[in-house]
Amino acid sequence: MRLYILLGFLLLAVFCSSLVDARQVKFGTLCSRNPSNHKRRCDGKYGCGHYGASRGNRKHMGLDIVCADGDTVVAPFDVKLNGRSKPYSQNNAINDGINLSGQGLCFKLFYVKPDSYTGTLKKGQRIGRMLPMQRVYPGITSHVHVQMCDRSDPTKYF
Repeated sequence: MRLYILLGFLLLAVFCSSLVDARQVKFGTLCSRNPSNHKRRCDGKYGCGHYGASRGNRKHMGLDIVCADGDTVVAPFDVKLNGRSKPYSQNNAINDGINLSGQGLCFKLFYVKPDSYTGTLKKGQRIGRMLPMQRVYPGITSHVHVQMCDRSDPTKYF
């Protein structure tokens, strides 16, 4: 019986330490011309880029990081590329993105055309390029949308 209790505490300690590690993760640069990961503020009719911002009857489930159309998007830390993720049900010029994992996190980047949808990258290596957001939303602050796979708030990682 004592062995089971000891094993239970050991597993709990391992699980809790992995949670602490994930909370200590900070995203490195995402967009080559925005090394500090400046977040999109509010811009007119398109709303605000923070997590939970109003989108009419729904909420914004990610965080927008400023990135100019055509800029290089890079791995914020060592990542595994886990396939395509599209932000919209209908096609348009920016309907592309990628699922990624690394540092104990699972997240998606939208409005990015990846060079590949599978494989691994080291921190700072090119993921792909920012898609032409101005063609779809003229006047918006162009950005990469960062969304956690569980739709939780990614702000604490920036």
